[in-house]
Amino acid sequence: MSGVALVTDSTCDAPPELLAERRVTVVPLILTVAGRSYRDGVDITPMDFYELQAASGGATSTSQPSAGEFAEVYRRLLQDHDRVLSLHLSSRLSGTYASAVQAAELVAPDRIRVVDTGMVSMPLAQLVLAASAMLAGGASVEEVERRLQVIRSGIRVFFLVATLEYLRRGGRIGRAQALVGSMLQIKPVLTIEEGEVAPLERVRTHEKALARLIELARQTPAPMCALVGHAQAPAVAARIVAALEPLCETLLVGPVAPVVGAHAGPGTVGVSCYAAELFPLGLGRAGGPVAS
Repeated sequence: MSGVALVTDSTCDAPPELLAERRVTVVPLILTVAGRSYRDGVDITPMDFYELQAASGGATSTSQPSAGEFAEVYRRLLQDHDRVLSLHLSSRLSGTYASAVQAAELVAPDRIRVVDTGMVSMPLAQLVLAASAMLAGGASVEEVERRLQVIRSGIRVFFLVATLEYLRRGGRIGRAQALVGSMLQIKPVLTIEEGEVAPLERVRTHEKALARLIELARQTPAPMCALVGHAQAPAVAARIVAALEPLCETLLVGPVAPVVGAHAGPGTVGVSCYAAELFPLGLGRAGGPVAS
């Protein structure tokens, strides 16, 4: 027995090679496209998903892992770890956290800590990477959770969508519901607030919205840790990367996971950032080229 095992779910949009290198266990959500189900990030890649999504006319649904799937993972990890720390997307966006809690109660509630991060995608990835570094340094589960709360309070996340229809259709639109029907007149800059999607600012054109997103991100105290994600928008993501790179201690970039893309829709692009003084990730420029 040794150490703490770290678990997350497939909406954690950290580069897969980093998660594998740090032995982070990723429990996949389920994606159903054209009547066929796939394990997010296991049976289907982002590129394959967006092709299927386009061919199916966007008819996609998602579901959380079952408590049984989490229980299987927890039992396996507890065979050679003292404890498990399980970090998941906002409970306001998915039942994943509830499934994980149910599994922990069934398996070993005194050895498994399940955390609702209130985040998803890029900011969830930053929290998972920070947690993995803390655990590697010998921090306890309780210490990691306390330090993650500080980082989370400093995270700023901004994103743009091509249309609100995917968020509306999937029931993840949150307080941005008030903007439905006005997308032809305005292009909102969105954020994650209190665990759900919320409008931050209304801008007239996509170009101005992108400029505003970059401006907001650059207001984060430098050096910063930033993660840029996109759904079939590599050129736009590259512009964000170019604008932020000189200010970053760590800058990661890549496509968002299929489950995230299913709800945000193609053309989505965003950035999550926080002041590196809160917790430097020490990764430099990672994630490879901006890929589609």
